[in-house]
Amino acid sequence: MNAKQKKNLARILIAAAWLIALNFVEIAGVERFLLYLIPYLIVGYDILLKALHGLKNLRGLDESLLMTIATLGAMALAIHDDGDYTEAIAVMLFYQIGEWFQSYAVGKSRKNISELMDIRPDYANVETADGLEQVDPDDVEVGTIIIVQPGEKIPIDGVIVAGNSTLNTIALTGESLPREVSAGSEVISGCINLNGVLKVRTTKEFGESTASKILELVEDASSRKSKSENFITKFARIYTPVVVACAIALAIIPPIFSGEWGIWIYRALIFLVISCPCALVISIPLSFFAGIGGASREGILIKGSNFLETLSKVKTVVLDKTGTLTHGNFDVEAVHSKNLNFDAEKLLHLAAHVERYSTHPIANSLRKAYPNERDDCSVESVEEIAGRGIRAEINGQIVCVGNEKFMDEVGAKWKACYKVGTIIHVAVDGEYAGHVVISDALKSHAKAAVADMKNAGVENIFMLTGDSEKIAAKVAQEVGIKNYRSELLPADKVTEFEKILSASSGKVAFVGDGINDAPVLSRADVGIAMGALGSDAAIEAADVVLMDDDPRKISKAIKIARKCLAIVKQNICFAIGVKILCLILGAIGLANMWAAIFADVGVMIIAVLNAIRTLKSN
Repeated sequence: MNAKQKKNLARILIAAAWLIALNFVEIAGVERFLLYLIPYLIVGYDILLKALHGLKNLRGLDESLLMTIATLGAMALAIHDDGDYTEAIAVMLFYQIGEWFQSYAVGKSRKNISELMDIRPDYANVETADGLEQVDPDDVEVGTIIIVQPGEKIPIDGVIVAGNSTLNTIALTGESLPREVSAGSEVISGCINLNGVLKVRTTKEFGESTASKILELVEDASSRKSKSENFITKFARIYTPVVVACAIALAIIPPIFSGEWGIWIYRALIFLVISCPCALVISIPLSFFAGIGGASREGILIKGSNFLETLSKVKTVVLDKTGTLTHGNFDVEAVHSKNLNFDAEKLLHLAAHVERYSTHPIANSLRKAYPNERDDCSVESVEEIAGRGIRAEINGQIVCVGNEKFMDEVGAKWKACYKVGTIIHVAVDGEYAGHVVISDALKSHAKAAVADMKNAGVENIFMLTGDSEKIAAKVAQEVGIKNYRSELLPADKVTEFEKILSASSGKVAFVGDGINDAPVLSRADVGIAMGALGSDAAIEAADVVLMDDDPRKISKAIKIARKCLAIVKQNICFAIGVKILCLILGAIGLANMWAAIFADVGVMIIAVLNAIRTLKSN
């Protein structure tokens, strides 16, 4: 509870105690009015000021103005009739109680998001002739060596050049298990260094680092409103003037015929109190805000309430294989030479040299298996052919490394491999030399993740991959996916996704690693970036960013969204239903000011408490 919340709670308690005490004091006239005016001003002075400010700036009708008119009117009637000011003060008192609950709920939601905001680093340690100097991360250039001491946040993305340590990534991923790092490991801003001293060579500017990108998204999330929020905004804009006009009509028209002005003005004031759209205007945005906050605590970054709403309607999930269901960390499993002129070592040597300039994970595995690139080989004319492979000239020989289609195009008679994995074929001057078998391990939670999605109500699950039919079939069978497409080029993946999108009755989500899946992520109703730490493409293209590589978070995100929307619908139906009933009862004289208090503040408190449930992801 912050200082403002404590102050408001104290005001509420003092005013309530004062009001209760006055019930035991017998006093009349002006003294009675002044004694009741004190708790009214204690608890309602800020509402009165807001109403005056709104009138001064021609802001129109809002809750503060409605509360002010209703309570001042009730006070005026009390002066005229029997001097019972309790109802007027109670209206203001309970309204402030509702506001306090709303403030508390927002604070709880903001706390979850602020924990994520704690990833913002305050400084970076740079070595100088006089020792370590703390500088603004914005002033650190790419390639600078920075020192990260135990307990400090990593300020900028980079690569460790010296040191060993463990990193706490919970603020980014929601995962409490520390991550071991050493020289050569990539590290991202926002992680906390737990023990050893690390020397890190920065690979990005601070503004382009992971922490900065995430913070921008968090700060922008509230600006993307859902259809429900837009509906409530438009509804309140029309609804409030209409009910005020009805209240005025109720206060004027019946007394013209009956002459009972006091009764009908009282009913009009009750009508005004009941009509306040507080429950809707406060609880609906709060529900979405709390849902985004609860998701962020689980390491799920949702860019706005509009995406949260769309996510709740997802019936079909399309999964990329590599990096989503599998680790995406390829390793050379075997090297099979099919030409007497090339033994296994030479075959791997040529493949690694050709793939030297590629950023593809398969290229990384080849370079890792043959790290000695600094030899006497001359590598020239490197050309990458999309969906096929890479061609290069090595010591005067044309070496082609890629898939079967590439081999067919260069006229090399390739041979199939009995192993299941990604087969990288090698041809030299059009003559087939052999192939390298590269495997990618399935994630331990992949099968459970698919089962969880089905249990969460996802009706259709597809897998798209550029890998061979054999690999795709094996992975699909292991995780329990019936529908899959294999051997897809990047353009083919978009085409296949369009077919799934057009055939689906509900919303379609695509889950990918965000690097080469950006076109499909952007095309989906909801793009979900899997394992997106450090991936600029994922953060930019996706609507939902899962801060680690656990595929079980997909179903968790869907469940959070569906729970949030269920609560939103409950609040809308409950608030409007009670309002309409009490407005009718108030208009015909069957509801008093206490019923009005429940219809306004009581409903708001119940709706806000219901909205708080979205903070819990379970």
